Amino acid sequence: MTPAQQRLAAIDIGTNSIRCIVVEVDEAGRFKTLDDEKATVRLGEGLTGSGEISLQAWQRAEAALQRMRMIAAGHGAEIIEAVATSAVRKARNGQAFIAAMAKATGIRIDVISGEEEAELAVLSARNNFVLENQRCGLVDIGGGSLEIIVTADGLIENICSLELGALVLTERFTAGDPVSEKDLKALRQHVHATLKKNLDEEDFDIQCLIGSGGTMTTIAGMVMAMRNEQFSSLHGYEVLRSEVVHLLAMLRRKTLKERKSLPGLSADRADIILAGVATVDEVMRYFGVNLLRINAVGIRQGLILKSLEKHGLGAAQAAAQNSMASVLAFARHCHVNERHARQVARLALLLFDTLAPRFGLTHRGRQLLEAAAFLHDVGYFINYEKHHQHSYHLIRHANLFGFSPLEREIIANLARYHRKKTPRKKHENFALLPTAIQPQVKQLAAILRLADGLDRRRNQAVQAMDCRLTDNRLDITLDAHEVLTVEMHCAEDRSDLLAEAFGLRVSLQGRICTTGQNLVAAD
Repeated sequence: MTPAQQRLAAIDIGTNSIRCIVVEVDEAGRFKTLDDEKATVRLGEGLTGSGEISLQAWQRAEAALQRMRMIAAGHGAEIIEAVATSAVRKARNGQAFIAAMAKATGIRIDVISGEEEAELAVLSARNNFVLENQRCGLVDIGGGSLEIIVTADGLIENICSLELGALVLTERFTAGDPVSEKDLKALRQHVHATLKKNLDEEDFDIQCLIGSGGTMTTIAGMVMAMRNEQFSSLHGYEVLRSEVVHLLAMLRRKTLKERKSLPGLSADRADIILAGVATVDEVMRYFGVNLLRINAVGIRQGLILKSLEKHGLGAAQAAAQNSMASVLAFARHCHVNERHARQVARLALLLFDTLAPRFGLTHRGRQLLEAAAFLHDVGYFINYEKHHQHSYHLIRHANLFGFSPLEREIIANLARYHRKKTPRKKHENFALLPTAIQPQVKQLAAILRLADGLDRRRNQAVQAMDCRLTDNRLDITLDAHEVLTVEMHCAEDRSDLLAEAFGLRVSLQGRICTTGQNLVAAD
């Protein structure tokens, strides 16, 4: 290796298998794969019934991790990033497993959530497929869970993690050999009902479906064999839904012994492939898509990309140099009305500065409010209808430099409540916030809500604003070159949350500005 090169290993500890990829990274952040090792350890075997990782699975996993550690060391990998997913998340002895693996192998393992797992799949997909200018569905199916991500122009719109993994469904529904029509029907109904329960009833208008995980690559391998094609890689392979349907019907008629001899299907996946294919078919039917593209590298590559960013290597250093620069870049990517966003930000900060001394609002709160003001309308990128809700989903999954995950969630909530309903504990997005900061979020959302109303026509009519506090009232005087009937009506209508959060009544007065002096300039 040259001094500019570095080697990293990423280990994905799944419910069915453990995968390890070793890469070499150059100074530009480009990397090439040196090794890709897989071990089928069935960590989730029997987990649904017992609630624990079995001794046999534990031992298989330890042997596999020892082997992968030595492979990584043999390649001179200086960094090893390892994550565990569904099985370890669910197991009662999951933490004991993590501690034991660290002691036995020296590998530190992070247990990631379903949402984090999905975000790694997105990182990988962005690095391998064109996601821009279309709405895509990304589907990652493992042994224990199914992650579904909807993206718009490469931005995450929604993430859903469901317990629909191939191993879990196999143990629950497929007792016979071959599997009976009745059992397969029950499995499919369960998958469909779970999708319907957890995904909004709407026309997804998905133009592209990208799949990752062992089930997906196995489907591609079997279809490739059926087509009598011989490509060097399954990555990027395209499968039609009609082929998935045909594959499912064929697999249902086969015994386990017969499935093990099918071209393109590895023997160690033959027992769980039927459940996996049935799930993929139901997902394609639910989204109404006929074409599936295969991402053969999956979350292992996402983990490598995240590691590059974490350790400041190569291209990962191209992140924005300050938080507001990344906010503005994201806003522009979503094609926001920048003049409106700047006006709302300025008005919001004037309101904030008036209220801050009395109510103990912090400087960091001011920064979060400013970010939310710039981003509150990014949901227009998806659709005008419910754009405040679209804004919430886009922001919470955005890569905003300098903001912690909690701060990103706060910004997303502020945008969510800039219009329509006010925060309520029954709202899942608001309830997810720590109880201690919910009042602060209400206060900041109240300010943003009022400021957005003051630019209702999006023409920056308000030239100057003077804010004064009395005991129980916030007096606002607006200067403009025209009558502000629309702005004042909208601001009064949106002052409900401010009255609730601060205990203040809002009094608005407009006057025609003749001096030309602007306290708030409209760019």
